[in-house]
Amino acid sequence: MSEVLFKKVDYTVNKLLEDIEMGNIGLPDIQRPFVWKTSKVRDLFDSMYRGFPIGYLLFWENGLPGEHRLIGANLKQKAPILLIVDGQQRLTSLYAVMKGVPIIDENFRSIRLRLAFNPFERRFEVTNPAIERDPEWLSDISVLWQPTTNLLTFVNRFIEKIAEKRPFSDAEREQLYQAIDRLVDLKKYPLTALEVSSSVTEEEVAEIFVRINSRGTPLNQADFILTLMSVFWDDGRKQLEKFCREAKTPPADKRPSPYNPYFQPSPDQMLRVSVALGFRRARLEHVYSLLRGKDLQTGEFSTQRRDEQFEVLRRAQAEVCDLSNWHEFFKVLQRAGFLHQSMITSETTILYTYALWLIGKCDFHIDSFTLREVMAQWFFMSSLTGRYTSSPEARMEQDLALLRNLSTPKEFVQTWQGQISAVLTDDYWNTTLPNELATASAQSTSQSAFYAALCLLDAPVLYSKMMIKELFNPAIRPPKEPLERHHLFPRGYLKKIGIKDRRDVNQIANYALIEWKDNIEISNSPPSEYAPIKENLFTADELALMYEMHGLPEQWYLMPYAEFLAERRKRIAAIIRKGFERLHSHLQPY
Repeated sequence: MSEVLFKKVDYTVNKLLEDIEMGNIGLPDIQRPFVWKTSKVRDLFDSMYRGFPIGYLLFWENGLPGEHRLIGANLKQKAPILLIVDGQQRLTSLYAVMKGVPIIDENFRSIRLRLAFNPFERRFEVTNPAIERDPEWLSDISVLWQPTTNLLTFVNRFIEKIAEKRPFSDAEREQLYQAIDRLVDLKKYPLTALEVSSSVTEEEVAEIFVRINSRGTPLNQADFILTLMSVFWDDGRKQLEKFCREAKTPPADKRPSPYNPYFQPSPDQMLRVSVALGFRRARLEHVYSLLRGKDLQTGEFSTQRRDEQFEVLRRAQAEVCDLSNWHEFFKVLQRAGFLHQSMITSETTILYTYALWLIGKCDFHIDSFTLREVMAQWFFMSSLTGRYTSSPEARMEQDLALLRNLSTPKEFVQTWQGQISAVLTDDYWNTTLPNELATASAQSTSQSAFYAALCLLDAPVLYSKMMIKELFNPAIRPPKEPLERHHLFPRGYLKKIGIKDRRDVNQIANYALIEWKDNIEISNSPPSEYAPIKENLFTADELALMYEMHGLPEQWYLMPYAEFLAERRKRIAAIIRKGFERLHSHLQPY
């Protein structure tokens, strides 16, 4: 028989809550957004009341001996011996209801989980105003487990309120006592925990979690590190969560905040940037072990080693969450021509480019102009080619490895310029990219790069005097987007001539950016009808420039559709290249 990696430990609810309160079991999520619906909390208590099982708990031994303390915490507060891997929502529900403490809802408001109980029907409900007015309901069962509550006095007063409304028999009195006694005794409800040995790796713990909890969301490495932060550096996790919460909406008082028009990161995304900056790693499994204080060679744990690694993370996170760094970085995206959130096809590309930008700034001390230029080129290339779309951790791990033997700003810049040149070859521009444009993808990397190139080239909107970059301004927030993707050969028209396949109709080469009013006006009109009318609004030079920028041949609307698509794909690829070369020309090779 192979070695058993866990031991089975029996608890009562009361013992679990005591261990959480004493700090022996880490329950970090009590002050984090609670993801369960209150109806699930109600059903949890109902199952327990009926004597039904509510599943195993999964704990993981910390691996650190003795009275180890939390980093930066009150000296009387010790770090938990056990970390909760599975069962956080159940234990949070039990702790919040039975201890009467507030939780944080999905909107980051502090609220109480208030459950009501009808002792005559033996039924639980989420408390509402109607229940609060009904004397036959206990509107908040939390009071039953409070140390200050005298149960006999409480129940007698409850009976008196009912008796004021209707006759109350001795049989009902006995029924009520039994029902409430059974409810109070839920603190004796038995639970079984599987306590996994500290020698087990996080990969094995994640597999155990999946195997015993097939309905749960699989754990990832970021989940482990965030839980570890909750135990040893809770202020750090709170800082991440506060940063991400404030990035979701613009501040009402116009104070500095992480809010930006591009994307709203999650804590695990920002954690990846910190790990890349601090540890030069993209894969998180080894970082988790380091943060636990584990020697990767001997397997032994050390509180000193753990503290040292958390200090590395703390310094990195301070740079990652620095608002000056954060907002200065977004100038990289603007410089690359990616002016609008709709042009972002990969948030991972933003995160990893931010990590490289921070490494250039903090570790190599690149001047701000050069750093912005080279990172703008890197972001354009990475977005266009989908560099971090497939196996992003492995790809970023390779990119970070390129930095290992570098020491000067010149080497840093030359490394990324060399990588860009190795990817964006003549063969890529002339063959690979035109072939990649033969797609009907709703969110294409090459289409977004085309729009970015149009911004870099100061291109006008098709059949408009306005510039594309003016209408892509993220500060403009009209009720309707000013620009729309327009089918040059409208769907209705193509259907009439027998072209119905979605892949043919929605090809990137059949799209152009026009103002929304023009899109409504054109509707399903044949291009041979609407285009000549639009052409009359412009001079010959204006029209020639407009068609060149949008990759449209002269009298494109008279071409057979398949021939038009093939020709425009080549032209779009050429415009993307021209836009990148415009960006590239502003920074001479080192």
